[in-house]
Amino acid sequence: MIRLPRGTQDILPGDSEKWQYVEAQFIDLCRRFNYQEIRTPIFEHTELFQRGVGDTTDIVQKEMYTFNDRGDRSLTLRPESTASVVRAFVQNKLYGSANQPQKLFYNGPMFRYERPQQGRMRQFVQLGVEALGSKDPAIDAEVITLAMTFYQSLGLTSLKLVINSLGDKESREHHRKALVEHFNPHREELCADCQMRLDQNPLRVLDCKKDHDHPAMKSAPKILDYLTEEAKDYFDELKQYLDASHIKYDVDSNLVRGLDYYNHTAFEIMSDAPGFGAITTLSGGGRYNGLVEDLDGPETPGIGFALSVERLLMALEKEGITLPVNQGLDVYVVSLGEKAAIPAYRLTQELRQNGLKVDKDYLNRKMKAQFKDADRNQAQFVVILGDEEVENQQATVKEMETGAQEKVQFDKLVQYIQTKR
Repeated sequence: MIRLPRGTQDILPGDSEKWQYVEAQFIDLCRRFNYQEIRTPIFEHTELFQRGVGDTTDIVQKEMYTFNDRGDRSLTLRPESTASVVRAFVQNKLYGSANQPQKLFYNGPMFRYERPQQGRMRQFVQLGVEALGSKDPAIDAEVITLAMTFYQSLGLTSLKLVINSLGDKESREHHRKALVEHFNPHREELCADCQMRLDQNPLRVLDCKKDHDHPAMKSAPKILDYLTEEAKDYFDELKQYLDASHIKYDVDSNLVRGLDYYNHTAFEIMSDAPGFGAITTLSGGGRYNGLVEDLDGPETPGIGFALSVERLLMALEKEGITLPVNQGLDVYVVSLGEKAAIPAYRLTQELRQNGLKVDKDYLNRKMKAQFKDADRNQAQFVVILGDEEVENQQATVKEMETGAQEKVQFDKLVQYIQTKR
């Protein structure tokens, strides 16, 4: 028997409806915030992620699914969507659109070669937004508000928002120098990755999973102590906008995120639900001024976030939240005898064409078995057709909850069901 690859999953009926529900809720919320959908390829040229995500990140160094195609071009299954969205923004000259900033959302599978664990897969689905073209901290607050509103609209209450500023270029240069001076005496005590990061991107040392308990981490210089006046003002304005929206947050100066392109605002939303597990992050994002230029576009600021659907569903489960997913049928058509077969099929299609959720028997089962199938499918009504019903052009309609039955003319059936629902 061929099994699915490690780190992937089959989403079966019964669960897929939950995915459809949260995706539909996200799309509706993005519409209300005036974000429009963008769809990018599942694979891109490898160079896009090397330049866009960063050569020093674990994603690029260890986690990408990369292969050469028949033309010997190096391609990579997308590990995240921001680089792809920015590439599309540049290639399609969306910066020239009269509609600015460009406010975009996406929904799709991502791929990273990680150690599979609960809520973390090698193929996973992300919902996310990107807002390109504005330096206003108000849009940072809007992006964070959209993410928080989405979780809260689904009923989650055990949420924790953590924010930080990674500063502007000058802030980061001063902080970088301080980090190198701080960690250099401990270089040999750090993991091989951190020793390399200390030369390439010292800020990434603070995000190390192996060395996070090292004493030097606790006393490391904080980026907030090196912010320029401009960067401080930006961060203060962001907090004022969040306060105005009554959104609670904690400031964590060690929050750096795992991608090289972030600057100024960085944030994560976590679950405090009991039993959620060691990895509490539900979503994260931040500002990436400079990324568009790195991908050969004009100077364009941007901010966005991505959330994991898998981890969202875990959080809902841990908080005991049941999504209002209706899996039942409106109508189940029971057919008895050869004369009823074609009329039953015709009525089934007619009911469906009028917006009703309908099914019928396709296994030639007896009446009792068909009614059991209607029960399994949580049908609200059963429409019964036998020889007599065909003869009189009347269906017997049974309301399953009350047991009430009524004869209804075929040409009145759609109206009758729609009125009774």
